[in-house]
Amino acid sequence: MAVRLDELAVPVIAAPMAGGASTPELVAAVNRAGGLGFLAAGYRSAPAMAEQIALVRKSSDRPYGVNLFVPSPPGDRAAVAAYRERLQPEAERWGVTLPEESGQPDRDDWEAKLAVLLADPVPVVSYTFGLPTAEEASALRAAGTLQVGTVTTPEEARAAQAVGMDALCVQGPEAGGHRGTHRVADVPGEVPLLRLLPAVREVTGLPLVAAGGLGDGAAVAAALRAGAVAVQLGTALLRSDESGASAAHRAALTELPETTVTRAFTGRPARGLRNAFIDRHGPYAPPAYPEVHHLTAPLRAAATRREDTEAMHLWAGTAHHLARSGPAEAIVTDLWRSAQG
Repeated sequence: MAVRLDELAVPVIAAPMAGGASTPELVAAVNRAGGLGFLAAGYRSAPAMAEQIALVRKSSDRPYGVNLFVPSPPGDRAAVAAYRERLQPEAERWGVTLPEESGQPDRDDWEAKLAVLLADPVPVVSYTFGLPTAEEASALRAAGTLQVGTVTTPEEARAAQAVGMDALCVQGPEAGGHRGTHRVADVPGEVPLLRLLPAVREVTGLPLVAAGGLGDGAAVAAALRAGAVAVQLGTALLRSDESGASAAHRAALTELPETTVTRAFTGRPARGLRNAFIDRHGPYAPPAYPEVHHLTAPLRAAATRREDTEAMHLWAGTAHHLARSGPAEAIVTDLWRSAQG
């Protein structure tokens, strides 16, 4: 089970994309290319995570990873309630009901997922939105699992090393989807990935994985030269045959011109294709996650059903226009060949 990120046959890791884009088929395809496939356990129950792990094991005998969302402290209930009032007319327009706050913190089945991963270990586990406790990290290390902390600043890198991470995923501001800031209210940094990598290298000797806006061979090569042992690709794989992204999302990657970072859909800063929903509501969304995620879920589901790209959450990195269709194995192989010059 032992795996080293600096010894991958092809130094490409599939970004874990929660919400359905990452699939067991995508994991297997990236593995076939010589890279490291990743499952996204965020928003899934522990049993659902275990089911996906079982599917990966049936389709691939190579190492793979599982990504966990670290629970966040409760958000400001009054601010969430105010945002609900703002969204109410939109909900009425589309005939959906916005959920009332439950009052119970959503920990994304954290404890149950850790129990599954300790009872039946996987090769690699990565963390987004924070870090496990030192005790949790120690338990997984004893189980033989390599652990990767997602960081967006040198300060977060220090914390990840202190808690016992084996490697770091350095996420630049160019990345699509949620920024991996360790605190919900933090304003994400804007230091470009190619400058962030050496800044993180100054504070840690851990292996670094580069993530954010890596859409072609030249960008992959530049990230490796900047000190990464591997690159993590998300948006570049969204249009692949094995991706679980919707047809509307796939099309929007080539049709909508720009991305922006917003809290409008989930309460956490995330980069997506700019649309009318973001323009209307982004400035008013509170830093409350996952409360805002649950609040907007019915609106997002309704927008997806009607394929309304002006109201959907369409996560995408800055190189989204380079994403191409076809088998993921071929996409990874071609990108790596291009990176080698």
